[in-house]
Amino acid sequence: MFLGSGMPYSSHPPTTNEPPPNAAPFGAGWVPPMQQNSPYSSTPPYPPQPSHHQPHQPHQPHQYPPSQHGGYPPYPASSASASASYPYPNSNPYPMTQSHPSPSPSHSHSHNIHQLHGGAQTAPYPYPGAQPATNSPYPTGSGFTPAMTAGYDAGHGHGHGHGQWQGQWHGHEHGHGHAHRSPTAHKEGTPTLFPAQGFDPVKDAHDLRKAMKGFGTDENALINIICRRTNEQRQEIQRQYKTHFGKDLIEDIKSETSGNFEKLLVGLLQPIVDYYCAELNDAMAGIGTDEEVLIEILCTLSNMEIYTIKNQYLRLYGAHLESELKSETSGNFKRLLTSLCTAARDESGRIDPDQAKDDARELLKAGELRVGTDESMFNMILCQRNYAQLKMIFQEYEGMTGHSLEKAIKKEFSGDIMEGLIAIFRCVTNKADYFASRLHKAMAGIGTNDTQLIRVIITRCEIDMSDIKVAFERLYGKSLKSWIKGDTSGHYKHALYALVGEQRSS
Repeated sequence: MFLGSGMPYSSHPPTTNEPPPNAAPFGAGWVPPMQQNSPYSSTPPYPPQPSHHQPHQPHQPHQYPPSQHGGYPPYPASSASASASYPYPNSNPYPMTQSHPSPSPSHSHSHNIHQLHGGAQTAPYPYPGAQPATNSPYPTGSGFTPAMTAGYDAGHGHGHGHGQWQGQWHGHEHGHGHAHRSPTAHKEGTPTLFPAQGFDPVKDAHDLRKAMKGFGTDENALINIICRRTNEQRQEIQRQYKTHFGKDLIEDIKSETSGNFEKLLVGLLQPIVDYYCAELNDAMAGIGTDEEVLIEILCTLSNMEIYTIKNQYLRLYGAHLESELKSETSGNFKRLLTSLCTAARDESGRIDPDQAKDDARELLKAGELRVGTDESMFNMILCQRNYAQLKMIFQEYEGMTGHSLEKAIKKEFSGDIMEGLIAIFRCVTNKADYFASRLHKAMAGIGTNDTQLIRVIITRCEIDMSDIKVAFERLYGKSLKSWIKGDTSGHYKHALYALVGEQRSS
């Protein structure tokens, strides 16, 4: 069929709106590229490189699978040399011994691995997994895996990996040199909200219209549909709603609901990247800045996720996120956020025990062993080292001093910079504990910070809310449900119950 004929190109309907199997929800943070027995490690984050034995071909753009949201992520393609725009240095992030060649099945594969380790050629796009820019704000489901929260267990990745990654770390994992993969499998987070089985977006759209049509609103129907579908499914419902009724679902929700119940439903209906952007924008809008929101978002996401948010923020608000952060913050805290916003953390997953000892000593000399504090050393190490390496650094520091680095940070720093560094520390050691503390802070004391409560539940329910619930009860002695019951009411309370996987109660 010809383009413009109005007929499909094949007998199969387009599948660009279907999420790829085992795609990780946006906001999950960094995951090691080679996780044994993990569905998230099958696709390497680099486009394949040509073999030495392949005949020269004219340059063709790499073909990528369609995004789970349609289109491709908004990362700018390289217009000149890849190395000029690639945000990471080709050299290792800290001194390493020379890696041993992997027993790869072919010379072509060895060549690919050499390039991934800083060989002469680099990926054709400025970010691992980046693809040609379009107007889609969504990350692709293939090519990067910001899956599962870091820090539930002692390790980040193990084994030999799968597919194209097979053997990449073989030499390191068998003790050759100092750099190697963390030996313990990376534990996955457990969500409380799963994709609805037998999902029918057309039926859901009609049921929502029926719930809001005429006199009165059926709030229970809104909860049963909107709060029991994933973000991906909610976007499809919105498309069908507009197609069938010529109306915007979010605008109808705003006209039929109010208060925190409205705020929650509207937040759920936004594409998740847009929601993060809106939260950052609101945190910096008007008089004053909500630094805790900036910390919560920027200190917990992967490079790819921060990169995606930066691009979409520019599209939505016509301003660069980094410039906005700089204008709203100052001093050491501004430098911390600028480092994080650069999205240049090492995400190799490699660990180097000798370097961990050196870094722990540097942190000790920059803080507790001197008068005053060398904030730049804390900033450099905590914003640049990968999560597995940071965990080892923290263990070395505690072994040297007899107390945690968190205690040292509280002693040496104050204010927003202290909160930011502690957030990084907690996300490395146990991300579930960190978000449990955010929920507790939202509800503790007089009054409830509903914006914070809503944000944490919306962003974590598809990632690790089940783990957060366990951590919450362990840390505070009561269940998350009991705290929600004591601080919220009505349909708002029941909607939160649905999102955190609790049964409705009176």
